[in-house]
Amino acid sequence: MQNRWLVSLTALLIVLTLVMESVANQRKSLKAILNEKKDHRRVLLLYGRDASSGSPGQHYLIDQQEALHEHKEAMAERDLDVIVLIASDLQEPDRQFLMQSEFKLVPHEDYMGWLIGKDGGIKQTYKKPVPAEELFNLIDSMPMRRQEAKKP
Repeated sequence: MQNRWLVSLTALLIVLTLVMESVANQRKSLKAILNEKKDHRRVLLLYGRDASSGSPGQHYLIDQQEALHEHKEAMAERDLDVIVLIASDLQEPDRQFLMQSEFKLVPHEDYMGWLIGKDGGIKQTYKKPVPAEELFNLIDSMPMRRQEAKKP
């Protein structure tokens, strides 16, 4: 039973990784990536520890990605990208950026999520996965999103 669960989990991670961006696979710094998205895209930035740390962080990452997986159209409509950061894969400059900037990452956190608006500002911080509907409701309440929704 556990092997079956592990195989299912591994397959899900592979599929979700293909859909979501991973900073570890980028050559640019996290700061540069976020700067490029500013004024064009909203970002849900997710950070979690890997399973070997014994923390729930990786499970939270999977739960959050699963919650969003079936809402690709809604995410596209809201110009929302998801960036996943795994603690063990994070480059030191990116870790320092998260710790010393407005993200205020505490290194021992198991999981963190930040909703970043098109203006580059942090709109909400999460310590647990958030339901897609709650995330979309928050985005839809933002003045810039309301203006976008009015445009034909």
